[in-house]
Amino acid sequence: MSTIPGTSQENPWAALGLASQAPTRDTSLGQADFLRLMTEQLKHQDPLKPMENTEFLGQLAQFSTVQGIQDMQGAMGSMASVMESDQTLRAAALVGHDALVQADAVELQAGADGGLSGEVEAVSGGPVRIDIVDASGAIVHTTTLEADGAGPVGWEWDGLDGDGEPVDAGRYGIVATSGTGEDATALEVRLQARVDSVSIGAAGLVLNLAGLGSHSLSSVRRLG
Repeated sequence: MSTIPGTSQENPWAALGLASQAPTRDTSLGQADFLRLMTEQLKHQDPLKPMENTEFLGQLAQFSTVQGIQDMQGAMGSMASVMESDQTLRAAALVGHDALVQADAVELQAGADGGLSGEVEAVSGGPVRIDIVDASGAIVHTTTLEADGAGPVGWEWDGLDGDGEPVDAGRYGIVATSGTGEDATALEVRLQARVDSVSIGAAGLVLNLAGLGSHSLSSVRRLG
């Protein structure tokens, strides 16, 4: 007759081949725990050497400080949540408007409707050249402007190549320079695009711009 091995009362999991698992315990010290410890400390203190008032008040002050910090952290967290929600609602009102951001490439649609506008930051007065470059590096269009001095210079492109034909859909780079030859200086390019939607990222509010991708709200130079 076969027998069934007995199970240990101390470890009922052994029969199943499982190690015993000690229950998890909460080791955090809350307000009730602190007050209970303070009460026990007073009940069991040495009558010949009672706790001095200053020491007792110091412990109470310590607890009050910790409790105050915890309360403040909770309040700050709630306030941050409210501010984030408020910013999201405000940013939602930007959908459909145009935003100017620093960018040197764009995804264009085919045809004249695929044009774009923006500005370059001139470092001094004089001619400014703006080249539209396709994915292969070939220049498809060149615009030359005259800057009156250092500062932003606005420009537009209708989406046509040098022969007046609509460019193909795709990704195009924008290269702006002032001067010629060895004296040529690269300039900062800013493009304007429509805000399609707003999202919340790790760095905060993000504007999703048509053809330009996602840009943080802090990177926007102008709205209009």
